[in-house]
Amino acid sequence: MGERTVYLDIETIPSQDPDLLAKFMAEVTAPAQYKKEDSIAAWLDENREKVARERLSKTSFDPAHGHICTIGYAIDDMDVRCSYTSELRSEALMLENFFGAIDSFHDTTFVGHYISGFDLRFIINRAIILGVKIPRCIPRDVKPWGKGIFDTMYGWCGPKDNISLDNLCAALGIEGKGDFDGSMVAEAWANGEHDKIASYCRSDVEKVREIHKRFQAVNF
Repeated sequence: MGERTVYLDIETIPSQDPDLLAKFMAEVTAPAQYKKEDSIAAWLDENREKVARERLSKTSFDPAHGHICTIGYAIDDMDVRCSYTSELRSEALMLENFFGAIDSFHDTTFVGHYISGFDLRFIINRAIILGVKIPRCIPRDVKPWGKGIFDTMYGWCGPKDNISLDNLCAALGIEGKGDFDGSMVAEAWANGEHDKIASYCRSDVEKVREIHKRFQAVNF
């Protein structure tokens, strides 16, 4: 099969493991300025769960604990496909379905916004944890300048700066995200709004493809 381009975006959610939340709660300590036992205890009573939940929320960026809830991708100029999990036990199946769609590809370029720093690495690590075989076309050496990757953030900013997808769209005159963004995904997933997340992810894939075409139009 000839050279292919896969436009990719994923959405992730924090760990749903109550034992991890309990571990985080047990590890919360009061700030250093609290010296007396009663003031420490009062601070912990008021803040322990909040601090632990804030830490837990950040596991959506950590494939060791977080989960992929949605994968959106488009092959070349084909329609965007989007699959999602409504329950965590379906995460492996979602990965298998995505891998199955690209398993026969050889010369493949994966395109996404911060794809080298997040999406591909998260996918690879979750596949390792879940025991899902990774296709050969997915680059193992995930670097923004690596073979088989075009990272739109790196392509715009270079290695020492960053730009959000929304701001890059604004710079290029492409319609932005609207009233839903990545910070809302975890709550939406918890509320069962899986179609809403899928629509958001699908839109990001379309934006990434449009950005990539702008680069290609000037022989980048």
